[in-house]
Amino acid sequence: MTAVETDIDSGAGAATLEIGTTGFASTLVTFTLSDPAGTVSGDVLTGASMPKTATAAATGAAAEARIKESGGTVIVSGLTVGTSGTNVIISPSTTITSGQTCNLTALSITHNTSGV
Repeated sequence: MTAVETDIDSGAGAATLEIGTTGFASTLVTFTLSDPAGTVSGDVLTGASMPKTATAAATGAAAEARIKESGGTVIVSGLTVGTSGTNVIISPSTTITSGQTCNLTALSITHNTSGV
């Protein structure tokens, strides 16, 4: 996970976390992460300085998330999104309306070591 965190922070500025609809047909909201984006303990990367706030740019149901380094390259994709028990925890809801204030309350990514 340290290599993933290093890649996330590899750009000249802070990375971003995008929340999108299924298949990223639409990007609903983009959060600017801290720089560095988080800390690693064992196989877990935890987002730093939460919560984060951003204004939604589109309307839809949050289905997945991805993290891009500051240059725009996707580093991590396929993250789960919800109000609890997911990689990316948002509030107040996964139903997002354009112009709405959205909160990123937690980010946690666990390295999948099964079958390795």
